[in-house]
Amino acid sequence: MRIEGKTALLTGATGGLGRAIAKALAERGATLVLSARKDEALRELADALPGEHRVAAADLGTEGAAARLAADVGDVDCLVANAGLPGTGRLESFSPEEITRAIRVNLEAPMILARELSAAMRDRAEGHLVFISSLSGKAPSPRSAVYCGTKFGLRGFALSLRADLMRAGIGVSLVVPGFIREAGMFASSGAKPPPGLGTSTPTEVAAGVLKAIERDRFEVAVAPLPQRALAHLGLASPRLAMLAITGTTARRAAERVAEGQADKR
Repeated sequence: MRIEGKTALLTGATGGLGRAIAKALAERGATLVLSARKDEALRELADALPGEHRVAAADLGTEGAAARLAADVGDVDCLVANAGLPGTGRLESFSPEEITRAIRVNLEAPMILARELSAAMRDRAEGHLVFISSLSGKAPSPRSAVYCGTKFGLRGFALSLRADLMRAGIGVSLVVPGFIREAGMFASSGAKPPPGLGTSTPTEVAAGVLKAIERDRFEVAVAPLPQRALAHLGLASPRLAMLAITGTTARRAAERVAEGQADKR
């Protein structure tokens, strides 16, 4: 789908990845509806981008927020579901409310937004739905049961939805980052990636979003080769994945990430 002249809803717009995606889409000529929790930050972002854009503040962790956002936004040509919560840490460290919030933001909200916004896309026989997932949606990792659960679910949802919508003129894509430096949930934790795996940048994630929309790619991985190879191995062989993620190095790295994200649930 050609991005220029189209209207796109971007959730999680004021986070590090969201800002990079917003900039890339605006520079491509899209009109954006920017959504995140804080109205003031959204307006500052909208003013900093080329073109004229709207804002729609919403806390997707609250019940009914996704449906209300879809109703407020109206017809759009593209959805980029980028909002997400870390969901890292041992399961027993989560309250029931924190589990519900992680599922709601990472999985339920993208589902509801896709349901509500795709109806008008069907009528036009054109549109695109992009879901920002994670390599954690392809392979397990320690201290990430809640997060991986939501991202595995998002991957299954998106790929199945693509099969349902491919004859309706609507593209469905996953953008799958690994460890991202400079901004985003991993960077904000202050942890370092395991040695030898490398990192990517928010700008590379934004480029992946553009590729997904313009080339109708079903999945765009944004990670160095070692990370992608390990994720594919984990997807193909859960037994080997267990051997890899239960080692001391992987466990310690995961604990550092979880500690850095504990206050971001």
